[in-house]
Amino acid sequence: MKQIKISALVLAAASIASTGAMAQSSKANAWEGAYGQVGVGFGIFTPTIGGGAAQYPSPLSTIPATASASNVSNVNTGLINLAGGYNFGISESYILGIGASYYPGASSSAAGTLNATLPSPYSAYNASASASYNVKNLYNVFLSPGYAFDKDRLAYLKVGYTGASIGLSGPTIPYSSTNLSGYTLGLGYKQMLTSSFYAFGEVNYASYGSKNLASTTTTTGLTVSGMTLSGTGTDFLVGIGYRF
Repeated sequence: MKQIKISALVLAAASIASTGAMAQSSKANAWEGAYGQVGVGFGIFTPTIGGGAAQYPSPLSTIPATASASNVSNVNTGLINLAGGYNFGISESYILGIGASYYPGASSSAAGTLNATLPSPYSAYNASASASYNVKNLYNVFLSPGYAFDKDRLAYLKVGYTGASIGLSGPTIPYSSTNLSGYTLGLGYKQMLTSSFYAFGEVNYASYGSKNLASTTTTTGLTVSGMTLSGTGTDFLVGIGYRF
């Protein structure tokens, strides 16, 4: 009876091993399946700010004025990136992945100047206010076609949708936030380090469409409206991931 039990256990183990081998062999290539990764790097955001209208408090409230931004610097910041997705095997060499990524926290701040300009003969009352802004809540949702050189090396592209929030404030400017959205493109490479862990490096580019900035009234009583915000971003990432 003991011999029969041992034989049954051996057969069960062989069956499990055979099933695992069949599941593994059913993959179109080694990169098929789910993955998760974390990266660090450096990012640049370049804003484009369009002009609008300004309204002074009384007694200049009836005089038409324009609003503009000047000396607006780029955001240059360190980044943390969390990402995950699933790769579908198309053939032994090609995959098509779907994924999403998120950049937690807020970027470093960058500075600029908000200007209000009156026509002559009121130009002596032209005003300016310093402001700062940052980028936060940045995310991407993407498709990722890739080429597997072998089971250990993968090159891939990314194309998708991106969104971010731009926070603006200053000594005389109340905080406001504007949500931007656009498209993202990327290029990357993954190299297996063990049977499950891999290292990766990638570069991503994002273009954000124009969005109206929220109307704001400074603490001096000057109201600015109708300004627009758009921009582009680029980041460089390296990190480590796990291939399930």
